[in-house]
Amino acid sequence: MPPTGDPLARRYRRLLLAYPRAYRRERGEELLGLLLDGAPAGQTRPSLRETADLIRGGLRCRLGRPASSTVGVWAVLTALICGLFTAALASRVAWETSRPQPDRAEFTAAFAEAFPRHRLGDDVSTARALFVIYGQPLSRESLHSLLLGDGGEYQEGVAAGSAVGPMPTAEAETLATARQRLRNAGWQVYEPTSEVLQTCADPRCDPASQPVETVLVARRGDTVLRATFDDPRTFGSYLGVELQRAAPPAVLPAAVLAGLVGGALAWLVFAWASRRTEDRRRAPVLLGLTLFFWWAPVLLATASLAGHHLDEPHPSWHPLWEWLGQPTLSLFFLVGLAGALILLVTALTPRRDARPLTVSLG
Repeated sequence: MPPTGDPLARRYRRLLLAYPRAYRRERGEELLGLLLDGAPAGQTRPSLRETADLIRGGLRCRLGRPASSTVGVWAVLTALICGLFTAALASRVAWETSRPQPDRAEFTAAFAEAFPRHRLGDDVSTARALFVIYGQPLSRESLHSLLLGDGGEYQEGVAAGSAVGPMPTAEAETLATARQRLRNAGWQVYEPTSEVLQTCADPRCDPASQPVETVLVARRGDTVLRATFDDPRTFGSYLGVELQRAAPPAVLPAAVLAGLVGGALAWLVFAWASRRTEDRRRAPVLLGLTLFFWWAPVLLATASLAGHHLDEPHPSWHPLWEWLGQPTLSLFFLVGLAGALILLVTALTPRRDARPLTVSLG
C-alpha cells in the first residue's frame, strides 16, 4: 500500500473519487499502485493529461453500460434538463424579492408622466400578486387549471388602464411627445414597433385599411411601461398602458447556482440509476420517453419565444420557466416526471446479478 504521507498518492486518491465507491473498493489500491509505479521520480502532482484521463474515466465508469456508445449523451441531456428545471424553480423563488406590482397611484402617475393631455379611464386594474392566473393569485383551487390545460394563463401581474375620449393629438405626435417626456423623466425608452393586424381575411380587402398596432416600451429601475396604440374603431380605445415589475437582480444568480447544482446532482443520480438498471431492457426505452416529454416543450417554447423577442424589445425577458414550456405544457412535464419516478423505483429494486465494474483509462 502506498504511504499515506506521499503527496502524489494523496492527489491521486482525490482524483480517484471520480470513480464509483464499489470500483474504488475493488480496484482502487491496484489502480493507485499502477499510477505511482508509472510516475517519474520526484513527481509530486499528477500531470494535466493524467488528471483529465482519471476524471473522464471515472465519470464514464459511473455511468456503467460499458458496451453503450450513447450513454454519455443521455446523461448530459438528463443533467441539462434537470438543471434547467431546478434553475426555473430557483428563479421563481427569487422573484419573491421583487417589489409588489404597481398600485393604482403609481400607475396613474406614470400615465400622467407620459401622456399628460390624455384622459385615463376609470377602469384601471391592478395585480393582486406578482404572478396571477386568470387575474387571481395562485391557490389550491387554481392548481388544476395551472397543471392540466390552462397553465399559459399563469403570468406576471400588471397594472393596466386605457385612455378614453377623443385623441387630443395625432398618434405620431403623441408617440414622439411620450418618448421625449419619458426620457426626460429618467426612463430608458426603446424603439417603437408597429404591426399590421390582419382583421380581414378576404383577399379583396385593402391592406392600407387594416389597423396598425404600435407598441412603445420603456424601463426605469425595476418598472417596465408598455403603451399600445390601437385603432379605436377596432378596439374601442386608442391607447392602452401596462405597468409591471422587471425581474429582480436575485433571479439570475439564483438560477445559475441552482442550475449548476441541480444538473450535477441529476448527473450523479442518472449514473447511479444507469448502473443499477444495466440488466433492465426497458430502462432505455423509458428514459427516452421521459426525455422526450421533458425536452419537446423546451424546443417548442424556445423557438416561439426567440422569434417573439426578436420582433419587439424586452427590457425584462420572459421568466425562465416559460422558455421551458411551463406551465403551459405542464402535462408533458408530469408525464415525464412519472417516467422518471418509475425509473428510480426500478433502480431501487435488487438487480439479478452483480457484475463487476470495468473501465479503461484510455
